[in-house]
Amino acid sequence: MAKEAIKKIKLQIAAGKATPAPPVGTVLGPAGINLQEFCTRYNDATRDKMGDILPVEISIYEDRSFDFVIKTPPTAFLLKKYAKVQKGSSKGSSEVVAKISQAALREIAETKLPDLNAYTVDEAIKIVAGTAKNMGIAIEGME
Repeated sequence: MAKEAIKKIKLQIAAGKATPAPPVGTVLGPAGINLQEFCTRYNDATRDKMGDILPVEISIYEDRSFDFVIKTPPTAFLLKKYAKVQKGSSKGSSEVVAKISQAALREIAETKLPDLNAYTVDEAIKIVAGTAKNMGIAIEGME
């Protein structure tokens, strides 16, 4: 019989940089799992994505064992990374803070496709383009 998760916790942690100290320790400590084991397993699994912020969904079971699923980086994080800006526009789409190419937009959409509510890359591109517009990031060749 499969184990039943008693708790699910979602966090965003820098790849390869999980430590038992806050914020990871403060969230996972009360759940009763082995923090050092989680940090070691997470850091090993994300070592190749250093520098990225990765959402992780942790399932905790009755016997205090755990599994985790690492998701793709947030769309806003990827857009800021490709546009080389610290943050998006505070005025939304009415203020353009950066531009990205259509090739970069497609690359972000392909990266995000498994975690988006879309079946094709073209649908994912529309979702990512909407996020870019709301952040004040223009896409070359799109109005």
